[in-house]
Amino acid sequence: MHQMIDVPANAAFQTIRASCDSGQTIAFVSGNFNVVHPGHLRLLKFAAEQADVLVVGVNADSTPGVTLAQDMRLENVRSIAFVHHVVRLETTASDFISHLKPTVVVKGKEFEDRANPEQEAVDAYGGRLIFSSGELRFASLSLLERDANIDISTVRKPLEFPKRHGFEISNLKDLLRKLSGMRVAVIGDLIVDEYVTCDAVGMSQEDPTIVVTPLMTRTFVGGAGAVAAHAHGLGADVKFFTLVGDDEAARFARSTLEQHGVNFNAFTDQSRPTTRKQRFRALNKTLLRVNHLRQHASDADLQRQMLTSVERALKTCDLLLFSCFNYGCLPQDLVDAIADRARAQGVMMAADSQVSSQTGDVSRFKGMTLLTPTEREARVALNDFISGLAVISERLVERARTKNLVITLGAEGALINTMAEGIFTSDRLPAFNPSPKDVSGAGDSFFMACSMGLRAGADIWQASYLGSLAAALQVSRVGNLPLTTAELVREIDETGFSQE
Repeated sequence: MHQMIDVPANAAFQTIRASCDSGQTIAFVSGNFNVVHPGHLRLLKFAAEQADVLVVGVNADSTPGVTLAQDMRLENVRSIAFVHHVVRLETTASDFISHLKPTVVVKGKEFEDRANPEQEAVDAYGGRLIFSSGELRFASLSLLERDANIDISTVRKPLEFPKRHGFEISNLKDLLRKLSGMRVAVIGDLIVDEYVTCDAVGMSQEDPTIVVTPLMTRTFVGGAGAVAAHAHGLGADVKFFTLVGDDEAARFARSTLEQHGVNFNAFTDQSRPTTRKQRFRALNKTLLRVNHLRQHASDADLQRQMLTSVERALKTCDLLLFSCFNYGCLPQDLVDAIADRARAQGVMMAADSQVSSQTGDVSRFKGMTLLTPTEREARVALNDFISGLAVISERLVERARTKNLVITLGAEGALINTMAEGIFTSDRLPAFNPSPKDVSGAGDSFFMACSMGLRAGADIWQASYLGSLAAALQVSRVGNLPLTTAELVREIDETGFSQE
């Protein structure tokens, strides 16, 4: 039932009321929500327990104390499992309360002894204003200000790399403009990612087991779905092709991606669930990951259906991205058939094949313009865990017949390799973000931005720089929220630099 009401606040109450069943009660909470911290979660959970439906209002950017754009704050609140509706407030919370007339309005305990303008609004129609009885709260702005050395952007852009390859960092803004309207097809394994934020209670007295209490579940579209959402966020017209199960995770993915503007083409496989990964986190660390999936290849009939659908899309396509997690969506026969048809249409192709916790071979994607494996994925493809990276790179370029190969190295950055006119050239690009919060989406965002940059006419050096910037932004937050052109432009203009 999660819904972001992106209409004027004075009309949103009608949409909310229409979605409620007869007799359902409504709780309302409002705030800045710069950073959704445990204090917010406890307050919102308390509010959700007071009524059938929880509505949260996010204050306008002009509100005192706001430090992040409203769109980003809306997205963060919207991902909280027990929030039903999120509203973009344009005036005061009291004005919206007067229209919505919620059963109960909830504020933090710290406001109990202050003047509360909401009281007059609820008194006018017989509602209630109550205060959370939770623990001591700190406003999120105060948390940010506790450490004077905190820098909101942790991205550090290398200066020497652009000089070596003859471009200015500011040139990337021109490159980003060229991505708008690009027609991109993405095919691959959809993943639904669940992040369960927990309080760490301690160690069990019976056995050496960590005990946690779940506070909040945030759900995101990941895998190839994240690649598609990122591409649309950078202005592309995106068609996404994947396999799903007949389940709630598939319906969530469809709803979310369609809200992001992605053309969602899913083929239901009754023999598998939609791939779902749960991460249990405490104190900004992942304690445990649980995967719900099947890895068998799709059957011949599903492959024929996907091929027919993708073939139609290729007729008006600029770029084809294979985003493979080796969960059965892309058997070799299907990959070869799609690639043959893309070549016939003159469509540029790029591939990423992840094998972090399963087997796979990125070299099976032949003749791509770009491959972006990790070092482990490159070594697995060659069954070579001894040779140096330079040898690995040359061998993989030869085997896969790819023009550009970027081996991503996590905290060490990326090794960029290209073959032009028979000459093999390599260079290293250091990591841009020394303080990542969640590295799970780094490869997807790099792959997408680098591929689109190449299709827009950039060389591999500029495209890799753009991809690294996208990855650095992605790992600065938890979960696969789609990147936007505005975010990248803002980061290009930032003054944070590093020496290589």
